[in-house]
Amino acid sequence: MKPPCMTVVQYVLPAIRVLIMKNLVENHKMRKIDVSAKMELTPAAITQYMKGERGAELVDEIAKSEKVMKVLSELAEDLARGGMPAEAMIDKLCEACTTLRTERMICRLHKRELPTLKQGKCEICQG
Repeated sequence: MKPPCMTVVQYVLPAIRVLIMKNLVENHKMRKIDVSAKMELTPAAITQYMKGERGAELVDEIAKSEKVMKVLSELAEDLARGGMPAEAMIDKLCEACTTLRTERMICRLHKRELPTLKQGKCEICQG
């Protein structure tokens, strides 16, 4: 059994991290070391995100969602301003994920990962 959240952790969260990292570097002119501290990731992880070794698979698809990009932009802005409580960061990440679920992107990924979902009409994300 593989719930949608496992698909999110494996594919979506890394892509979201890439988009936030790029925003911090490109729009807020932050250095990698500062980005790693703000995002609570290791500098090595930031380097892997920058090189496309992590999360690159879905970046373009997620970037097409104006709603998600707005949420991620707000998150990056809050991080750049000086950080935010962990609860607020988690809330923003969950908001992005919920939006992707309502836009059915996670459904497409989940069905690819769990082909038996194609046999019936899955309403997990829309339920």
